[in-house]
Amino acid sequence: MKKLLASIALASTIFTSLASTPAQAGETPYIGEISWFAGNFAPRGWAFCDGQLLPIDQYTALFSIIGTIYGGDGRTNFALPDMRGRSPVHAGRGPGLEDKQLGQKSSLPVGEGNYYESNLGINCIIALVGTFPSRS
Repeated sequence: MKKLLASIALASTIFTSLASTPAQAGETPYIGEISWFAGNFAPRGWAFCDGQLLPIDQYTALFSIIGTIYGGDGRTNFALPDMRGRSPVHAGRGPGLEDKQLGQKSSLPVGEGNYYESNLGINCIIALVGTFPSRS
């Protein structure tokens, strides 16, 4: 009986530790985090990635992360990424690929390669508030 209780206690401890979430993985997003959202509105604390200009004095934390990479004058405002009709690609250079700079836009030439028009319209949103991401 003691072995059975010890086994149940051990299994319970293991299950509980597996079910717990990491310190930063919760309901609070990182400021500047981009996500997909199926609704026709941006939830509170988020904004559509539609290139809109935001005032720096109201969103200083987000401005300190993305600056004017996506536009804006850098004195009074900055722009959010414009993801309308676009798919994200990781910045940098992959094997056999061109270098992509952060914020760089590109498109496929019409009729080039094996391009198929198969897509799903969904909203891309960016977190305006949340946890400031650590650089370490």
